[in-house]
Amino acid sequence: MQIPTFSNIQEAYQIIQPEVHQTPVLTNQQLDERTRGHIYLKCENFQKVGAFKIRGATYAISQLSDEEARQGVATHSSGNHAQAVALAAKKRGIPAYIVMPKNAPQVKVNAVKDYGANITFCESTQDARESTLRDVVDETGASFIHPYNNPHIITGQGTAALELLEQQPHLDMVLAPIGGGGLMSGTAITTSGLSREIAIVGSEPEVANDAFLSFQTGTLHPVQSTDTVADGLRTSLSELTFACIQKHVDEIVTVTEQQIIDAMRFIWERMKIIIEPSSAVPIAAALHHIDCTDKRIGIIISGGNIDLKHLPWQS
Repeated sequence: MQIPTFSNIQEAYQIIQPEVHQTPVLTNQQLDERTRGHIYLKCENFQKVGAFKIRGATYAISQLSDEEARQGVATHSSGNHAQAVALAAKKRGIPAYIVMPKNAPQVKVNAVKDYGANITFCESTQDARESTLRDVVDETGASFIHPYNNPHIITGQGTAALELLEQQPHLDMVLAPIGGGGLMSGTAITTSGLSREIAIVGSEPEVANDAFLSFQTGTLHPVQSTDTVADGLRTSLSELTFACIQKHVDEIVTVTEQQIIDAMRFIWERMKIIIEPSSAVPIAAALHHIDCTDKRIGIIISGGNIDLKHLPWQS
């Protein structure tokens, strides 16, 4: 698989623009004071399905031929990607087959059902997800839409940074969270395509630091622990996303669990917007690990989907 180019992302944006929201960029005086910089939050928590994932899913599904589309699309996911694929498939009028673990949050299961997708439940292991998906694809002939190891997905995700840099063109740095690396890859390709002067920094939880280790050693490391509150960042990089990050990212920093929770709560309380723990990771990085003094920094807020019955600061 080839690494997408900046021109690919520009072309993708023209295709998906009618189907996605142009999300706002928000600022906060207290956040600026605490970081001693100028922070611009690209709020993909206000995006359709509550996360940036709809961008990649919409573009990937748009690239299917009519013959492929008639067979539908399939994926495995317990979260935002499942909802994004389900909605994008509904918009194109084709079937969606989603494999979800039995312990997936009911609110997310309900959302996938509401978008009209066919759900197959499996055990909550990666092997079970993949084997069940293979069975579904064999039975239906559907096209597998991988959540991040897919050039079209990366290309679509990069449109969030494209919007950010159109809304705030004079940035010194762009920050994004890293899970499987789709958003980080697309963000990095876009940012480096627009300017060689903007620093590109990734962020991830200290306890799930596979991207940090991979970046430092030059060798792909699988994630060793998923024991992080940032549930959207529990996946490992793929060969494709690692290649994108190696080529375009300048630095990766890690943050503690308490720093993630504190950053999330700070944004909820001071900005009155709901962000999920994964979105708080780059904010924690700006608050604790990056010199933001007098710098203009754009941060991709990846999503706002969270179980309100289980907030991380509640005992």
